[in-house]
Amino acid sequence: MSAHVRTSYAQSEQLFPSKNAAFWYAVLVAALIVAPYVLESYYLSQLVFVLIYAIVGIAMNVLSGQAGQVSIGHAAFMAIGAYSAAVAEKYGLPLPVYLVLAGGFTGLIGYLVGLPALRLHGIYLAIATLAFAFIVEEIVTRWESVTNGNEGLMLGAPSLFGLKLGAQGFYYLCLGVTVVVILAAINILRSPTGRAFLAIRDSETAARSMGIDTARYKTRAFAISAAFTGLAGVLYAHKLSFISPEMFSLSMSIEFVMIIIIGGVLSLRGAVFGAIFMIMVDPILIVVKDKVPQLTLGAMQGVGLSDQLTDAIQAGVVRVAGAPGLKSLIFGLIIILFIIFEPMGLDGRWARVKSYFRQFPLYRPTSSRAQRMFLKSERNR
Repeated sequence: MSAHVRTSYAQSEQLFPSKNAAFWYAVLVAALIVAPYVLESYYLSQLVFVLIYAIVGIAMNVLSGQAGQVSIGHAAFMAIGAYSAAVAEKYGLPLPVYLVLAGGFTGLIGYLVGLPALRLHGIYLAIATLAFAFIVEEIVTRWESVTNGNEGLMLGAPSLFGLKLGAQGFYYLCLGVTVVVILAAINILRSPTGRAFLAIRDSETAARSMGIDTARYKTRAFAISAAFTGLAGVLYAHKLSFISPEMFSLSMSIEFVMIIIIGGVLSLRGAVFGAIFMIMVDPILIVVKDKVPQLTLGAMQGVGLSDQLTDAIQAGVVRVAGAPGLKSLIFGLIIILFIIFEPMGLDGRWARVKSYFRQFPLYRPTSSRAQRMFLKSERNR
C-alpha cells in the first residue's frame, strides 16, 4: 500500500497531505454546506446523526486508536453531556454557554475516571469503563429531582443568540461543532501530546523509559475523549428533544466501539466512515426485515412447496425477522467479520482503492496483504 512519506517537519505541520487532498476536502465541505437545500428532511436528519456519531467516533479514536486505552462505557459520557444540556437549558443558560460547559464538565469527569484506571490495561480497563457506565445510568435513573428519573427530560428547540434554530440551522450547528472537533483532534494528535499518546499506545514501558509521564497523558486522553463525547451528547439531546436513562445503555456503548472497528481504529477519517456505516445500518435492517418474508414466500412458491410447509417456513422467517435480539446478533457478526477480514476498517479499504488507481496498471495487492498480516501479528502481541 502506498503512503505519503514525510521528508521534513514542515510536512507534518500541513493540514492536508497534498494539494489534491485539499481540493477534495474543499469539495466535500461545499457539498455539506449546500446539503440542506437539496436533501429531503429525512435524509437531512440522518446526516445530522452522522455528524453526531462522527464526533463520538473521533473521541473514541483519540482514546483507543491513538492512546491505546480501551473503553466500552462512552455512553455514560454521552449521557452526562445530554443531561448537562437539559439541566442548563432549564435554568435559562444560552446554547453556546452550556455547550462549552457540558463539554468541559464531561471532560472533567473523564479525567477523574482516568485516575483509578491508570493501573488497568486491556480487558480490565474495559470492565472498569463498563462499570462506570452502569454507575452513571443508575445515577440518572435515581436522581429524580434533577434528571426526572425514568420519565426523562424534554428539551426545547435550540436557539442561538435569541433565534430559534430550525432543521437547517441545527444542521449547520452540528456541522460547525464537528469541524471544530476534527480540527482540534488533528492539532492535538500533531502536538507533543499526540506523539505521547502514540508512544503509550505502542509500548507504555518504552514511553515511560523515555521520560513520558504516562499517567498524565492517559488521563488527558480520557479527558479529551470525554469532552468530545459530551459535546455530541448536547447535540444528541437537542436532536431528539427528549432524553431518558435507557437511551444511554450498553448497546449505545457497543455502537460507539463499532464505529472505530468498522471505520478504522487508526484514522480520524475512519471514524467518519464508521459513523456513516452505523447510521445506514438501521434503515437497511428495516428494509431487510420487510422484504425478506416477501422474498422467501416468492421463492417457496416458485419451488412448488406445499401450502402447509410454505406457511410454516413463512411463519418461522417472520418470527426470526421480528426477533428483538436480531440487531445485536447482526452487530456482533459485523464486528467479527471486520476484525478477521478487514482489521484496518473501511479507511484501510479506501486507502487500498486509492492505491490501486494511483499505481494502475502496476498495482500489486501483495503489499496490502503483508501490511494486514503485520497488523494481525501486532494485535496478538
